[in-house]
Amino acid sequence: MIADKAFDSNALVAELNGRGAKIVISQHPGRAQKLKIDAEIYKWRHLIENFFCKLKEFKRIAMRADKTDHSFSAMIYLASAVINSR
Repeated sequence: MIADKAFDSNALVAELNGRGAKIVISQHPGRAQKLKIDAEIYKWRHLIENFFCKLKEFKRIAMRADKTDHSFSAMIYLASAVINSR
């Protein structure tokens, strides 16, 4: 699980460890026991988060104005192509 500081809780970490998941969660600064995280994987989370912010610049996607899932999906592909061409 790749997440940010909002998901840094002992209960969640224990649950994910019990399931055998790899945990990459940024640590809250006040955390008593620091966990090791893979910084390289965490960088990918940042890139994905930035991409979603760029997608939300398109008003139609941010407001989910399309009536069907198919047209919404097509708009995401179109916006992704525009973002990639910048």
